[in-house]
Amino acid sequence: QVQLVESGGGLVQPGESLRVSCAASGDISIIYSRGWYRQAPGKQRELVASIARGGVTGRRDYAESVKGRFTISMDGTKTTVYLQMNSLKPEDTAVYFCYADIRTRGSDSTIRVWGQGTQVTVFS
Repeated sequence: QVQLVESGGGLVQPGESLRVSCAASGDISIIYSRGWYRQAPGKQRELVASIARGGVTGRRDYAESVKGRFTISMDGTKTTVYLQMNSLKPEDTAVYFCYADIRTRGSDSTIRVWGQGTQVTVFS
């Protein structure tokens, strides 16, 4: 079984920073891409940031709304992915979900697993 556990969400004021983390554990053979989505109340889940295959040097993509403010990074083992969020705005308020595209041991298939979500609230 594979598990993604997020941490680091919270309540901040506009302009402040926050870092959320997502640690993967379990019967993982290969970790491919990692990333973060978010979902605000009444809105669809949107991709915030991702790291493509290639490990810590893999290509990084960001939503236009967070470019220049958010940075995605990963530790050397790819088991933990971080999202550093600077200059936060009220519109960044959402539940943030991490994901990992992985292959489990003994399997030839790649699957996407999700974390449980962590709340980020930016208020004046």
